[in-house]
Amino acid sequence: MGVSAGIVVTGTEVLTGRVSDRNGPWLAEQLRLLGVDVGQIVVVGDRPDDLRTALQFLASGNDLVITSGGLGPTADDLTAEIVAQVQGRPVRLDQELEQRITAIVEVLSARFGGLRDPESTAIATRKQAMVPEGASVIEPAGTAPGLVVPVAPGRAGPPVIVLPGPPWELQQMWPVAAATAQVQSVLVGAPELRQHTLRLWAVPESELAATLRRSDGGLDGLEITTCQRGGELEIVSRYAPEAEVAQQRLVSAVQEDFPEQLFSLGPSIDELVAAALRERHWTVAVAEVATGGALSARLAGGQLLGGLVVPTESALTTLAGVPAELIAASGPMSPEVARLMAEGARTAFGADVGLGVTGIADLPGSPSTVHLSVVTPDRALARSLVVAGPAGIMRDRVGPVALHLLRQALAGSG
Repeated sequence: MGVSAGIVVTGTEVLTGRVSDRNGPWLAEQLRLLGVDVGQIVVVGDRPDDLRTALQFLASGNDLVITSGGLGPTADDLTAEIVAQVQGRPVRLDQELEQRITAIVEVLSARFGGLRDPESTAIATRKQAMVPEGASVIEPAGTAPGLVVPVAPGRAGPPVIVLPGPPWELQQMWPVAAATAQVQSVLVGAPELRQHTLRLWAVPESELAATLRRSDGGLDGLEITTCQRGGELEIVSRYAPEAEVAQQRLVSAVQEDFPEQLFSLGPSIDELVAAALRERHWTVAVAEVATGGALSARLAGGQLLGGLVVPTESALTTLAGVPAELIAASGPMSPEVARLMAEGARTAFGADVGLGVTGIADLPGSPSTVHLSVVTPDRALARSLVVAGPAGIMRDRVGPVALHLLRQALAGSG
């Protein structure tokens, strides 16, 4: 039997959607790499009873529980206290830890002109230095220490790893937490858990379902999930090493049924485009209207020389080099304008490849035609599509199409 874990993400800001949860999925992948299967990610607000209920629920069916968030100095940060209660551990002040946190706070405060209220700061620091008896302390990457809290003697239950909410801090502290004796004792029983991703372009899930049905019986041991977004169909399989033969059957079946649409055996479209540019030692530049800089952000890296956001006709003319007479004749949103935007971006930044995208965003419920163009040293490709919805939906739908057009152009260039 494998090792399982549950994750509790705390914070009313996450529960209400004001902040997206980045910690749950990141922790799930880190645990998979250790052979631990995550069965549940639970999000709770800053309410003690809700956190306590979530911890008790996850403890009843898992070998390990991880929390993120609720370790700050304010009154609503109660994760350490509630975990201590659930684990049956009294809380004690760790004076040495208090001194270390104080030193960190003083350094951070000095950047903003010093402490405004030393007494309140001291109380807040003391709160963060309250440690459940018998817990291992993970040194803070910010001001909040992490904890690994075993269940009290005579009681049953898994250890609980307590980590801060800011993703950068959590990620820095995770390796130390995973290396503690309490966690390592759980990981001893963890088998290898493999994961493989296939990526298809412009294939509906219904067609993939037919492929999977024909392969039924030969895919035993695989946990297969599919996700369709932005025109891509992602197939993720998780399996133990003994199911590797079944995994190869899955790959072969998809390759046979979708030889043109299968574009990746793992890397994302962003990674594939970046690799293709590096392989050719080519650079890229972007001129975009409807996507408002989103494409430049996705291409950001060593190969992107720059991007132009040109939402007005004057910007199209002065920055992207589109002739005013063409705009007057065909309008600012046309295939010809998209091509000249791509060429204008190449010229403006001295890049090998230009990408131009033009369209109108922020028209809820109203369809907008988006025109895309990619120009390389030896070819040009174009694509048009109709998208309805606000700017956010426009970026989500147009971005993958633009990157796949760029991938196709690079595949045919040399």
